[in-house]
Amino acid sequence: MPSPRWSESIRTHYLSGASNQFVLHGNVHDRLLLPGEEGTTGNASIGNLSDYLIGHQLRKFDLVLSYELGAGLRVERGEELFRKLRPADDLPGEPAKAIAYLDYVLRFLINLRNLQPEAPSTPSPSGAEVVTETARPLAGRNFHVAFVLKGADLIFPRTQNTLNYQLASIASVVRAWSRETHFLEQNLAVFLLTENLNDLHPLLAANPRAALMDIDMPDAAELHEAFGFFTKKYPKALANFTDDPELPAERLAGATLGSIESLLKTREHAGAPLVESDLAELKKDLVEKDSQGLIEFVEPTRTLDDVFGSEAVKAWMRQDVALWRQNDLEAMPMGYLLCGPVGTGKTYLVECLAGEAGVPVVKMKNFRDKWVGSTEGNLEKIFNLLHALGRCIVFIDEADQALGSRDAGSGDSGVSGRVYSMIAKEMSDTRNRGRILWILASSRPDLIEVDLKRPGRVDVKIPLFPSHDPLEGYQLIRALGKRHQLGLPKEPPAAIIPLLPELVTPGAAESIAIKVYRLVKTRQVDAVEALRDCLDEYQNPVPKDVMDFQIGIAVREASDLDFVPAVFREQFQASR
Repeated sequence: MPSPRWSESIRTHYLSGASNQFVLHGNVHDRLLLPGEEGTTGNASIGNLSDYLIGHQLRKFDLVLSYELGAGLRVERGEELFRKLRPADDLPGEPAKAIAYLDYVLRFLINLRNLQPEAPSTPSPSGAEVVTETARPLAGRNFHVAFVLKGADLIFPRTQNTLNYQLASIASVVRAWSRETHFLEQNLAVFLLTENLNDLHPLLAANPRAALMDIDMPDAAELHEAFGFFTKKYPKALANFTDDPELPAERLAGATLGSIESLLKTREHAGAPLVESDLAELKKDLVEKDSQGLIEFVEPTRTLDDVFGSEAVKAWMRQDVALWRQNDLEAMPMGYLLCGPVGTGKTYLVECLAGEAGVPVVKMKNFRDKWVGSTEGNLEKIFNLLHALGRCIVFIDEADQALGSRDAGSGDSGVSGRVYSMIAKEMSDTRNRGRILWILASSRPDLIEVDLKRPGRVDVKIPLFPSHDPLEGYQLIRALGKRHQLGLPKEPPAAIIPLLPELVTPGAAESIAIKVYRLVKTRQVDAVEALRDCLDEYQNPVPKDVMDFQIGIAVREASDLDFVPAVFREQFQASR
């Protein structure tokens, strides 16, 4: 069974002597497929990250100790050796005492290593006490020792209180294990497990001598391997995929292995096999559950054929979709910016583009939190999910409010600035080209930081406009009225033409169409008469000065003037 990428990276760092301390972050609470004896799949099993580390990564180590805030210190491997080293000790549970105890054991081992079997016991430079007679037969040996600190963000949390000396002191003790010479000469490996790197004390999260290991969500290949195991363990649930476990693996990519296992257990118990038509909805449910409400996962049902007008925009997007399908990613944009007055259908266009491309839409929900580091931790979790989904569109509505700013001041303790930095870095990561398409939407794109709108993050800026003349506004109302079977004539009746408003947005047209439908049903009149009543004394929901201002901004933001109707282009050039 092939080892995970992060496992091989740990092995390389440790054996080369580059690092002896590893911060494992990301998908650390998920389940993993554990290899059987000698790395085979024959007697594989399912376990957690600690099980993998202790049972496989550290299987040749002489002594493995773990610490968790609730469970305290435990001897995971080498209990007989530990009894010889510390025969009468009660293992402490409180964090400061536990870290001090681990430090003491480590220094004791260094003293033992430096002691010749026949030499008298003397304190070593590491500061440990003299070696006991019980441990003397072990003198001169350099044992392989590992410490696994589970939930490290709870033991060493990030805090705004810079005067928390006890927290800083125990964090500095652990950091010293990766720096001081006598620790580096010991065969030592230290693992700190935390879901979000931003939740961990900066002395450890930013330790240059520690190797940061991002535990990714399982990709389709890893899920395929896991489903090969699951088909034997849950034969009823996977009865329809016994010969083809690759299909559910590909369709459920983006969900954690733990959530998939829970689903299969439920289906196995109920005797209800999965079918192919279940997979899309199940993926949506599993991903939203794993994200803990941070994202909304949408499987689109529309295509660009459902968009009225905007022909130049649709042509450009269809070219990008064609490149995406051909896996020709060099010319694919990293992101779009959709701008225009309120109600011009920015969200609707995103859903139609996603349906055209056949990819899901991920909407980032309220990831901001009041607790220190939680906002950044939530973003970390979102990014990990996005990397596992495969191809997807990430939609950020009201981007001028959601993305923060470079210079947000001190009112929010710098959270907005850090949010801005994290999102900017992720948007410009070229490894995401063709995998994650970022789409920002805003009626005030002038308030979005210029750096976020630059090429390499947002390559295409698409303006959306209201109808540029009353007849176009009528056709928009008529097109949306078809959903309610209103049956308006193709050409506007003479009685309607003088009443048609200017600058009708899709949002306003939808509102008018619904009102017409309501009058048809309640007054028993035909659609034309109902429309005339609706337009009589109609007032545009957006004041004209606001509409003109937002149209002008959208024209200035456009990356290609072909996206701008001639009438608005002329107005912009005349007022420039």
